[in-house]
Amino acid sequence: MMHSPSFALLALSLSCSAFAQSQHPGGWTDLFDGKTLTGWTQKNGTATYEVVDGTIVGTTAKGSPNSFLCSDRFFGDFELEFEVKLLNDELNSGVQIRSHSMPSFNNGRVHGYQVEIATNGEAGFVYDEAGRGWLSPDRDDPLKRAAFQKGEWNRYRVICFGQDIRTWINDVPIAHLVDGRSPAGFLGLQVHAVGGDPKWQVAWRNLRLRELGDGGGFVELFDGKSLDGWKMNENPDGVRVQDGHLVVNGERGHLFYDGPVYHHSFKNFELCALVRTKPGSNSGIYFHTEFQKEGWPAKGYEVQVNNSQGDWRRTAGLYAVDDVKEPPAKDEQWFLMQIRVEGKHVQTWVDGKQLVDYTEPDDVKRGGGFEGRLIDRGTFALQAHDPGSEVWYKAIAVRPLPE
Repeated sequence: MMHSPSFALLALSLSCSAFAQSQHPGGWTDLFDGKTLTGWTQKNGTATYEVVDGTIVGTTAKGSPNSFLCSDRFFGDFELEFEVKLLNDELNSGVQIRSHSMPSFNNGRVHGYQVEIATNGEAGFVYDEAGRGWLSPDRDDPLKRAAFQKGEWNRYRVICFGQDIRTWINDVPIAHLVDGRSPAGFLGLQVHAVGGDPKWQVAWRNLRLRELGDGGGFVELFDGKSLDGWKMNENPDGVRVQDGHLVVNGERGHLFYDGPVYHHSFKNFELCALVRTKPGSNSGIYFHTEFQKEGWPAKGYEVQVNNSQGDWRRTAGLYAVDDVKEPPAKDEQWFLMQIRVEGKHVQTWVDGKQLVDYTEPDDVKRGGGFEGRLIDRGTFALQAHDPGSEVWYKAIAVRPLPE
């Protein structure tokens, strides 16, 4: 399902630019103040991280699994620079980029792209931590293998833009990877697990980053060609791919995202989609839901898609929770739907106009069949409501946000 960015996504990215969270667009930002670990949180393992003479020093701990000091912010498109030294040649380390930790994946195990730090010739190549293994298949070039200098400070440069990932060590180009599995995530400084208790160390300094464009981080969930990554629960004739669009039109059914992006288990996110309704049509975009074989989804919220059908609840409302009464868009015209969820805060927009700004109460209880309409985590689903409803979707893109 992963592919080069389409013109639809490029246009969508421009439309979604209001979501951009770049705090220092175009400029370099220091990720480490040289004095504290502010902005970083340790995940997994019991290795120690401390500030020593303006550097971050990680030290192995007996019996610990891999440890990671992770940035509190997510980054999508960026240029990253840092210097690193292995104080013990035997130690293997790495820097995570666009990585994640979530309870739904191996109890919070840090996973994702890792730029290798090692003296064995594999430094700078890209590894998928707790995932697919090496993503850099050709690691035999002698010039690349000699770029990392033992006992010295080594300058790393990493550029992530869209699906393109490139790395350099001491100005020597090392890895070039095209992969769309993760569009955004945190950075992480790894202290690898070791046998015994040797207290080996690795040190970092001069960590800085500049975001590229608006910071990016969106990835398409629909390839415009097939239903790869999606799963229909009932009445499969109610969904089709036509002229690069995803069309729902038939007996009740729900098309669930079941693909690899974020393990189809989203909590905080920004979702954008271009939508077009036919007259008298009804549909919806579910979030925080999960696959079920039949029926209306029992779990998650529905963002209504309905500009003229008999149900009075209109497009962009949170169905039966925070409804919209006036249609914000017209039938037969494409409109941009945006959904943002962060914590218990839900917002929706149509063509840049905000329609919903809702925060779920801590003690909320729902009845009438909506008991599962609660903030949690889960996947997305598109609704085929009835044979008289025909709704078209395209350029469906998501950007995960920190949890």
